[in-house]
Amino acid sequence: MKGPRISLEQWRVLQAVVEQGGFAQAARHLHRSQSSVSYTVARLQEQAGIALMRIEGRKAVLTEAGEVLLRRAGVLLRDARVLEALAGNLAQGWEPEVRLVVDAAFPADLLMAALGHFVPVSRGTRVQLEEVVLSGAEDRLMGGEADLVIGIRVPASHLGTHLVDIGFRAVAHPDHPLHRLDRPVTGNDLKGHLQVVIRDSGTGNRTDIGWLAAEHRWTVTHFDTALAALEAGLGFGWLPEHRLADALERGTLAALPLVAGGQYSVPLYLMFGDEDNAGPATRALARVLTDACRTAHPPCGA
Repeated sequence: MKGPRISLEQWRVLQAVVEQGGFAQAARHLHRSQSSVSYTVARLQEQAGIALMRIEGRKAVLTEAGEVLLRRAGVLLRDARVLEALAGNLAQGWEPEVRLVVDAAFPADLLMAALGHFVPVSRGTRVQLEEVVLSGAEDRLMGGEADLVIGIRVPASHLGTHLVDIGFRAVAHPDHPLHRLDRPVTGNDLKGHLQVVIRDSGTGNRTDIGWLAAEHRWTVTHFDTALAALEAGLGFGWLPEHRLADALERGTLAALPLVAGGQYSVPLYLMFGDEDNAGPATRALARVLTDACRTAHPPCGA
């Protein structure tokens, strides 16, 4: 494959001429002689096979074609600078990618806030984000498939930092038969109705949370699907309170008046896949995740 005839340096010189307002100014900015700058631009036009600049009075301005090509070249120059910075970061041990596994119960606003704070300090590091349910986080952790994990359980082989307690609440559509009992709902009452549950995405030590004694259960893989099923009046179920807030306010769901167990909480912990060998990007992302929880309402643990 033939390489490009025009170098990035030639485009950089042309960009400097335009941004600095002339050849002399560009020469001073680039610490080069004016003749060198003029030759570089002339050679660039010759190799491009099209006029990129024209003289108007005493000033050289871009032609229409020059504007188009320099705009595209600007993208190449920015990408080249990013590439060089990334190479330097890698040389310093900065990871090109961080694999983040998060239990789907973790509040999306906290996650996005943390990722937003990570972007300006990431030095080009990519984040590979995977959402899991229940023991799926532990599976990824023990399988060495994650650099950072937010999950409900800390294995004996790892240490975890408590981030947040997630409250779950039993709900159903306001017109559901359980709401028409006009009395506290018992476990026997629940057994006669459809329960919507979230499938544990783990493959090993699967975890069940919440009441699961209903004869008739539908299992879904996402909280959003469960929420839609409950709002459609298909059954009852327990969902994270932060995901229920809008539905409860709109009146499309209502909390079930259970005699016991209508609410419970689950702790979420932050864990390193390999804390001793975690790189600077992984540690930086761990800090912003922890900080996002520390400043959240309700308050989180350190």
